[in-house]
Amino acid sequence: MQPADSHRRYWRKNLAVTALLLLVWFSVTFGVSYFARALNFRFFGWPFSFWVGAQGALLVYCLIIGFYAWYMNRLDIEHDVADGD
Repeated sequence: MQPADSHRRYWRKNLAVTALLLLVWFSVTFGVSYFARALNFRFFGWPFSFWVGAQGALLVYCLIIGFYAWYMNRLDIEHDVADGD
């Protein structure tokens, strides 16, 4: 049984958005800690690198999850694979 063209497009888009979001995750997780010494200025009384590592990264992770859920719901409806709830 061959997958339909719509099914292939669905998974191609799914993999593309997953790869993009993983790139954002990697940049936030490792990029900030790698360049932390260059980010040596005060932000609300704390070093900026500490703030991004402790607070900003968590915010970005939540935004990644929210965007993925929103995008996949939209993609499910577009390709007619959404739940019937």
